[in-house]
Amino acid sequence: MRNFLFPRRSFLGAGIGATALTLAACGTSGPGGSGGSGGGSGGGDSASIWQLSGPPNEGIYQDSIDAFNELGEGTLEVTFFQNDAYKQKIRTAIGAGEAPTLIYGWGGGGLRTYAQESQVEDLTGWLDENSDFKARFVDSVWNAATVEDKIYALPIGATQPIIMFNNQKVLEDLRAEAPETWDDLMTVVESANSAGVAPISLAGQSRWTSMMWLEYLLDRIGGAEVFDRIAAGEKDAWLDDSVVEMGRKVEELVAANAFTKGFESMAADSNTDQALLWSNKAALMLHGGWTYGSMKSGGGSFVQDGLLGFGPFPTIEGGKGDLENLVGNPCNYLALSAEASDSEKEVAKSYFLDGMMTDDVAAAFVDSGSVPVIQGQDESLAASDDAEYLQWVYGAIQEAPAFTQSWDQALQPTAAEELLVNTEQLFLGKVTPEQFAENMNATLEG
Repeated sequence: MRNFLFPRRSFLGAGIGATALTLAACGTSGPGGSGGSGGGSGGGDSASIWQLSGPPNEGIYQDSIDAFNELGEGTLEVTFFQNDAYKQKIRTAIGAGEAPTLIYGWGGGGLRTYAQESQVEDLTGWLDENSDFKARFVDSVWNAATVEDKIYALPIGATQPIIMFNNQKVLEDLRAEAPETWDDLMTVVESANSAGVAPISLAGQSRWTSMMWLEYLLDRIGGAEVFDRIAAGEKDAWLDDSVVEMGRKVEELVAANAFTKGFESMAADSNTDQALLWSNKAALMLHGGWTYGSMKSGGGSFVQDGLLGFGPFPTIEGGKGDLENLVGNPCNYLALSAEASDSEKEVAKSYFLDGMMTDDVAAAFVDSGSVPVIQGQDESLAASDDAEYLQWVYGAIQEAPAFTQSWDQALQPTAAEELLVNTEQLFLGKVTPEQFAENMNATLEG
């Protein structure tokens, strides 16, 4: 069995086209790193930041802040929150004018709302003054940080594309390979069901896990431009024929028993969907690249033995989407609160340059099994124990003609919740593809 590979130019281009994906140390480096500083000195002042808890990122970010605090450019105070609690707390804090200095998020629709309400700083001019800093990031990360041609947030962390994972032992037992086309996928579904194995592991209770299927289906059917129009709020964009066809593909999958029995009651937080894959009880799983690390740490020797396969989402005959198009989260982002004092903003800008994504931070992400969002990571990725996977992700992002942001992050918060509700209903057969399109189109009209 094999992992599906993009054309070899994906890897050869990693050295030449690294400007698009070598997520290197944003701007400057901390102790032991390389880079310069510009944008002010925080001195004895302090600022605050909230971020998400949980390994490995919590430890990486804590170390980066500790290193920055030793530089004498000010003190950054961090508080960590669990994901769901953070999303609620940050919205409340921003609305009340009590946000931390640095606002951690996902860009897209939420950031657009903050920018339109003047709750975060326009960083375009500052980036013009620190052009070397900006140039260290891959080009694909800036779209989700941009509102009306102005940049309101800076990239942080690792890139997070959605990937079609597979269990190579299960596929070999089925005498199948990783699906490259829709027909290939449906053949795997039929073979897996006949063998008593779940074709596709899906934690449908979490809703956003099902949404990932919609994201790729719409891309492969209508091309990335369809959701671009939706995200831009164009009239009747959700009524595109591709949206209805997307829904029909979901119906086809459900009718074929493609998903794990009881998928609608399985939550992603428990990692049960990942366990089905690594325990040889499922053939495929569409999920975020962040699950690679948890499968490596929680799946025994599954990853280490080379049994985890990975590749792009299959093409659909007659569709407009490119096989190399990606969906997911380009990365996370930090925005600067408009309510922060001048001294807090100076500390924050010093952290941008000398703490946020230094060479040491980039190396820590690579060690954790992630691809950081800065340039110049060729050698570190190649030297990693996870080189095959990391270089594949690296090449995939560089070669992607389009990298569509996760829909629930790209849309405004109210529309995003309506999307998750209707996604669940579509997978449960409680709304038709036409009703899904109409329900979502109403969010544009509102």
